[in-house]
Amino acid sequence: MTMRSLSVSMPRDLLGIEGLSAASISALLDLSETYIDTNRSLVKRRDTLSGRTVINLFFEASTRTRTSFEVAAKRLGADVINMEVAASSVKKGETLLDTAMTLNAMLPDALVVRHQDSGAVNLLAQKVNCSVINGGDGSHEHPTQALLDALTIRRRKGKLEGLLVAICGDILHSRVARSNIHLLKIMGAQVRVVGPATLMPTDIDRMGVEVHYSMRTGLKDVDIVMMLRLQTERMSGSFVPSVSEYFRFFGLDEEKMKVTRPGALIMHPGPMNRGVEIDSAVADDLQRSVIHEQVEMGVAVRMACLDALIGGRRNALPGAA
Repeated sequence: MTMRSLSVSMPRDLLGIEGLSAASISALLDLSETYIDTNRSLVKRRDTLSGRTVINLFFEASTRTRTSFEVAAKRLGADVINMEVAASSVKKGETLLDTAMTLNAMLPDALVVRHQDSGAVNLLAQKVNCSVINGGDGSHEHPTQALLDALTIRRRKGKLEGLLVAICGDILHSRVARSNIHLLKIMGAQVRVVGPATLMPTDIDRMGVEVHYSMRTGLKDVDIVMMLRLQTERMSGSFVPSVSEYFRFFGLDEEKMKVTRPGALIMHPGPMNRGVEIDSAVADDLQRSVIHEQVEMGVAVRMACLDALIGGRRNALPGAA
């Protein structure tokens, strides 16, 4: 199945999950499925984006997301440029918008942008003519992470609708949590957030989630346990008494997994802090942990997003914006 056969419309940019329809999400996941087969074949390269240019513009350090986008674009035949912000004109005082306008003048087809400030990617998208994909902005959204998580879950469980998912840990600083909450709610899953009060947004219940401050109640009978990294780099002041105390109450281990539903999956967006938010015994459990599958699905999802936005499929879809 390809997106060309589906009656859905895609926006020019992918700035967040919020606002996408269930049909658009399903279409992206369906297209991602076709690229899993491509990635597992001997010859992985396609010419879908031959002649197109993708610029990865990362203002924050990133290994897996930037590499995943680079691999995805190259496997589709695009020319890929990785902007090293540390050595760019940004360090000489150039503003975000000046950088965007300069790159826009080079006529790229897509910018993949990560920025430390929430909303910065949205602002940049308003100033350029090409498609913009949010590679993670502040604590706002990380849409391709949510899509790859959804693809991983759907392939293992056969569905998203009706599942009970617990997102655990540093909810306050997590763009991954927000994008996943949006996506899972749109697709009919039930979502719990679990963590200490100091790492829980005060208005999180407005997103339609159950709020738990105990792993024992929050993990009870869930189908999916999605752990989050403790983002100490975004913290000013003390949010937890100590790392050992945090792990004792909110780190995932075998004992806490006992209250989940049989066959519950363990997920983590990475990079993992072993012994802080997750124990190695559960992180490396080949029967329940799908952490490495998430990484594989990430390439397929990013291929699908690039294809949908700049590969010509969007314009071929009825009612496309």
